Amino acid sequence: MKVVLRSDIADLGKKGDVLDVADGFARNYLVPRGLALKANDGVVTQATAMRRSRDIKDAADRSAAEEIATRLVPMVISVTARAGAEGKLFGSVTALDVVEAVQAQAHVELDRRKVHLNEPIRDLGTHRVTVKLHADVEFPVTVEVSPS
Repeated sequence: MKVVLRSDIADLGKKGDVLDVADGFARNYLVPRGLALKANDGVVTQATAMRRSRDIKDAADRSAAEEIATRLVPMVISVTARAGAEGKLFGSVTALDVVEAVQAQAHVELDRRKVHLNEPIRDLGTHRVTVKLHADVEFPVTVEVSPS
């Protein structure tokens, strides 16, 4: 059955895509939940408009993410934390701490889910943290952890 997606669905497609899916999947899952419409001439025309607006929004999001990246990459974000004599932290610096420090120092709001730490920072010193604001915009942020 041909359907037009009304919203982005992971591992299936993006809003406005015209897809051929199994009849049962469309009839029992996609259509009742409002995630897709059965494709006909009018709906396919509407899907073209959805894709066009999605592309415009995607381009705007990408340019905004690139602008933020150009502001944050040269900066060094300072975070203070309690630490022992050997440079080990009492606790850790998490993505939320990094987001709050970026907000305070660079006046840029980030979503903590966009800040990728393999594991929380547990040592003093300079660390590189990856931020992925858009599918095509991923950049490092330098975080300097100092004792409080």
